[in-house]
Amino acid sequence: MPINITMPALSPTMEEGNLAKWLVKEGDKVKSGDVIAEIETDKATMEVEAVDEGTVAKLVVPAGTEGVKVNALIAVLAADGEDVAAAAKGGNGAAAPAPAAKAEAPAPAAPSAPAAAPAAAPAAAQPAKAEGGARVFSSPLARRLAKDAGIDLSAIAGSGPHGRVIKKDVEAAVTGGTAKPAAAPAAGAAAPAAAPLAKGPSDEAVLKLFEPGSYELVPHDGMRKTIAKRLVESKQTIPHFYVSVDCELDALLALRAQLNAAAPEQGGKPVYKLSVNDMVIKALALALRDVPNANVSWTESNMVKHKHADVGVAVSIPGGLITPIVRQADLKSLSAISNEMKDLGQRAKDRKLKPEEYQGGTTAVSNMGMMGVKNFAAVVNPPHATILAIGAGEERVVVKNKQMVIANVMTVTLSTDHRAVDGALGAELLGAFKRYIENPMGMLV
Repeated sequence: MPINITMPALSPTMEEGNLAKWLVKEGDKVKSGDVIAEIETDKATMEVEAVDEGTVAKLVVPAGTEGVKVNALIAVLAADGEDVAAAAKGGNGAAAPAPAAKAEAPAPAAPSAPAAAPAAAPAAAQPAKAEGGARVFSSPLARRLAKDAGIDLSAIAGSGPHGRVIKKDVEAAVTGGTAKPAAAPAAGAAAPAAAPLAKGPSDEAVLKLFEPGSYELVPHDGMRKTIAKRLVESKQTIPHFYVSVDCELDALLALRAQLNAAAPEQGGKPVYKLSVNDMVIKALALALRDVPNANVSWTESNMVKHKHADVGVAVSIPGGLITPIVRQADLKSLSAISNEMKDLGQRAKDRKLKPEEYQGGTTAVSNMGMMGVKNFAAVVNPPHATILAIGAGEERVVVKNKQMVIANVMTVTLSTDHRAVDGALGAELLGAFKRYIENPMGMLV
């Protein structure tokens, strides 16, 4: 019997992806665990492994095809001993059809964007409540569409992984007239007013302001669309509050030079080379450990207090940016953080990160100091309640013991979700961070 290979869901919220490359061809034999294809999501390129053994009878979706829905048929395997030609004809099943491949496989290059603030990773799908109290699993987009249309999610059959209701299910229910109206709120209960997300100006409104032929149009790719959507959501739904402080770097720079000079070698190369950013990550993680009430995430019902500091770090990549996460940075040594960031940063630029390596986290660092930026304020990246913007270290005149002296100083700005971390708590967190930066030996004990 033919074996259908379908588009996998590579993250809880994935609804479609691009089939970037086939690593097998028709007629090849594969076994369980063989890498057969590369799938592009909005933030990364993932390898897909075969689950079953057999011979590739048909590649249904060509390499370079964009917008392939989760669970759509992409290839057919012939089982051992089965006629390959017959399997190719009989393996269509009931899988959803895939879109036609575009003429050019690579997406057009988008202009590089400034790394002022990391884009939020897609939020994990959360269950909605049905009328009878049962949980209905659905994607965030499906829930919003159902809410806007005033329909009951529990009356819609989900076609996503594990029966999850996704966008196309809601659209089909609306257009097919099978949607059930959502229950009205109980008497006396005030229905919350959901403000629609602001949309950008239309192409027509903008293009009419410019002379024809004086511009070119570069379509938004999936990453840029995701960044735009998440940042708009963050600024519209999170009450941002900002706190800034200046940190002297002389002691930290001296300790960094001393530790790098003492690094053991392996194969003629030092086993680590610390950067200022590595030490910033560690200082923020320890500050959150010392001020646990700031190491939180906001939900409508609870304050989520995290037991460890998982620090995301904004990394600029072509077309946007991504935020790989150093897990439990409060427990790791500076050398471990440094080596892990080099690995994560390189794989981020190669778009090889796994979803679990850039989704989640408890806080984030956005460092534009190496670009000469003196100070800026970053956008909070849900589910984080804080993000620290790092400016350039520079020589400034400071007053010590009533004398003017020269010191290396950097300005850092903490953006907080004011619902979870108010001004006083944010100031306490920044104070703890400043102590570790100005007394860096504390990061070694």
